[in-house]
Amino acid sequence: MAQPNIKQIIKQEYIKCAKDPVYFMKKYCWIQHPTRGRVQFNLYPFQEGALNLLQKNDRNIILKSRQLGISTLSAGISLWMMVFQKDKAILVVATKQDTAKNLVTKVKFMYDNLPSWLQIGFTENNKLALRLKNGSQVKAVSAASDAGRSEAISLLIIDEAAFIEENRIEEIWGSSQQTLSTGGRAIVLSTPNGTGNFFHRMWTKAEEGANGFVPIRLPWTVHPERNQEWRDKQDDELGLRMAAQECDCDFTTSGNTVFETEMLKFIAASNICEPIERRGIEGGLHIWEYPDYTRNYMITADVARGDSKDYSAFHIIDIEEAKQIGEFKSQIGTKEFGHMLVAIATEYNNALLVVENANIGWNTIQVVIDKGYNNLYYSPKGDAATNADSFLAKGYDITDTTKMVPGFTMSMKTRPLTIGKLDAYLREKSILIQGKRTLEEMRTFIWKNGRAEAQTGYNDDLVMSLATACYVRDTALKFAQQGVDITRAALKNFTKSAPIIYTGGVNKKDAGWTQDLGEHGQQDLTWLL
Repeated sequence: MAQPNIKQIIKQEYIKCAKDPVYFMKKYCWIQHPTRGRVQFNLYPFQEGALNLLQKNDRNIILKSRQLGISTLSAGISLWMMVFQKDKAILVVATKQDTAKNLVTKVKFMYDNLPSWLQIGFTENNKLALRLKNGSQVKAVSAASDAGRSEAISLLIIDEAAFIEENRIEEIWGSSQQTLSTGGRAIVLSTPNGTGNFFHRMWTKAEEGANGFVPIRLPWTVHPERNQEWRDKQDDELGLRMAAQECDCDFTTSGNTVFETEMLKFIAASNICEPIERRGIEGGLHIWEYPDYTRNYMITADVARGDSKDYSAFHIIDIEEAKQIGEFKSQIGTKEFGHMLVAIATEYNNALLVVENANIGWNTIQVVIDKGYNNLYYSPKGDAATNADSFLAKGYDITDTTKMVPGFTMSMKTRPLTIGKLDAYLREKSILIQGKRTLEEMRTFIWKNGRAEAQTGYNDDLVMSLATACYVRDTALKFAQQGVDITRAALKNFTKSAPIIYTGGVNKKDAGWTQDLGEHGQQDLTWLL
C-alpha cells in the first residue's frame, strides 16, 4: 500500500484540528509557563471538560480559582476560531488594558509557535490586536474604553469581570447585546469579589437557569497538582478571607460583608426551612408558626420608600425566644401596608408593632393610629432614643408622650446600633432565623464607604427590620423594668385614648394589673412587672 504523502498528512491533520479544538491545543499549541518556560499546552482533564462546555454553549460564565490556566484556555479557543473560521471578531475586555493585553499576548505566542502550515499570515500585529489574513482578529480593550460599542463581535471574553466597575460592565454588556444576539458568543470569567455585583448577579441567575448562561465552577480542588498542603499554604500567604475568595470561589467571604460567613453557613444548615403557609400579596407573607396565645410577639416593619426597587417588609418575632416565626416582603402601598400590619399584629396576640417612622413610614403609622391599634411602639425623642439606660436615668416617664414619638426612629445614631445588635445576636446564636429571603439579604449586606448597606442591585429591608427587632427587644425589656416603679395609680389613670407603650401581653382574666378598654374589655399590663 502506498504511503500517504506529506500533503495528505497535513490535510488530515488540518481537518482533525478544525473539528476538535482539544486536539488542536494539545498537539500544536505552546504556552509560556511561569517557571518551565515554553511548554506544550497539555490540557488537564478539568480544562478539557471546561473547553467542551464552551464549545457546546454560546454563553458561559466561569467562577474560578486563581492560577488554573482558564485565561490561557480562553486564548486557545480564540486562536482556534481565528485560524479555522473566517471573519471572526474576538473582543477581550478586562478592568485594565494590561490584563486584556495579557490574553492577546497568549494568543500571539500560540500563533507564533504553530507549525508553518497552520500559520496563514497576518495583516495587523501589535500589542493590543492580532488580525489574520482570513479576516479574523482578536483585540484587547480596557473596561474604561468604549468596549463593545458598534462592533460586530463573534466572541466576547470578559476577564476578571467581578473587578470591573459596576456601571462600566453593565454598559459594556448592554452595548454588546445587539451583536451578540445575532449569533455571537460570550465567556465571562472571574474569581469572586464580593456579593451583589454584576458578576455575582449573573452567576446566581445562571445557577437558577434564569439567564441562558451555563455556569462552570472551578475551585482549587479541580487541579490535579494541588493538595491540602497547598491549600493550607494559601491561608498563610493570602490570609483566610482572601484565600477563601481566590481558592474556594467563595462569594460570601470576598468583599466586605458585614456578617461572618461561617455564621451564615450555620444558619443555612441548621435553621432555614420552608414556611408552613404562604399568603398575602404574591405569597409574600411566610409563616412558620401560628399564634400561640400563651406567648408574646413583636412585629418590626420597614416601609418601602415608594420606588419600584424597594420593598416593604416585616418580621413576626417571638419575643421570649427571639425567634423569627413570620416574614413578609413585597411591594405594597403604604396605607395597605398599615392595614395589613394591624391585622397581623392583632392576630398575633396584639403584638408590639414597631414601624420605622422615617419619611413615608408616617403614612403607614397614621393608618395604625387611625385604626386605634393600642400596642404601637413609641420612641424617645432626641439623644435618649439611642440609649434606654440614659432615657431611664433622666427619669422620663414612658407614659409621657411629650417625650415620645410614634414608631421607631432610624437615625445616624440608631442605625449602627441596631446593626451591631443584630450582629451580636447572630454571633451568640441568640436568634433563630428561618427565612431564606432574610438569609440571602444578609449575604449581600456589605460595608460600603464605612456604612453597612445592601450591595448594589440588592435590598436590605428584611435585614434592617430584623436588626430593629433585636434592638427593640433589648431596649423594650429595659423599659419594661421601669414598670416596677410605676404606681398602680398611674396605671389606673390610663384611658383608651392614651397610647399604651411597649405592651404585648396576653389578656388574662385573673390579671390584677389591667386597663379598662370599655367595650373592648381589659388590657393586660402584667408585662410591666
